[in-house]
Amino acid sequence: MAKTVRSAAVAADAAADAAAGAAPAPAPRRASPLPPSERRAALIAATLPLIRQHGTDVSTRQIAEAACVAEGTIFRVFPDKESLIDEAISSAFDPVSAVAQLRGIDMSLPLESRLTEAVQLLHARVTAVVGLIMALRRRPPASESDRDDRRKQDDVVNQAVVALIEPDRDQLRVPPAEAARLLRFLTVASAMPWLNEGKPLRPGQIVATVLDGVRKREET
Repeated sequence: MAKTVRSAAVAADAAADAAAGAAPAPAPRRASPLPPSERRAALIAATLPLIRQHGTDVSTRQIAEAACVAEGTIFRVFPDKESLIDEAISSAFDPVSAVAQLRGIDMSLPLESRLTEAVQLLHARVTAVVGLIMALRRRPPASESDRDDRRKQDDVVNQAVVALIEPDRDQLRVPPAEAARLLRFLTVASAMPWLNEGKPLRPGQIVATVLDGVRKREET
């Protein structure tokens, strides 16, 4: 009997040792608690790339996995998937981030360098928006109110580009606003895959094309 008890004890010790040496199973990864506004922003940020990949067919399960939250968390922030998608799309057109980046360009740089940085920022923004638009081809067209909002947003971005040009307006044959319009026109066209033939213009090319077309020529 004592031998049996000792054997059982040895077996139990061995099992405990094995359990202690085994790597614990990884716990499901979940995002740490965030304030409501930050959780909202995190869900929108996780949703945008999925919309570009799947369009509006993206599921709340995919969004939850990308945001590292439980699926139910989405519905504690947004009433439904459509509301989240609408807000994510609106955020892609929001000019606040782009304007902040444009205003952050060092104004002590030469005009060409300032505008080259601006084109790099604008090209990244346009490419992201174009990808979103292409993913939403089956979505109903924007309302007139939405289009008005987009035009106002574009005006805000354009004014930030004008501000980069303004200190050197005496070098130009056209107003800074016209130079900014030309710069953005070429940047947008270069980002369109159906226009650039797979060979988008480099930022320096765009800036050189605009400035060599609008800069005053020395009199001979």
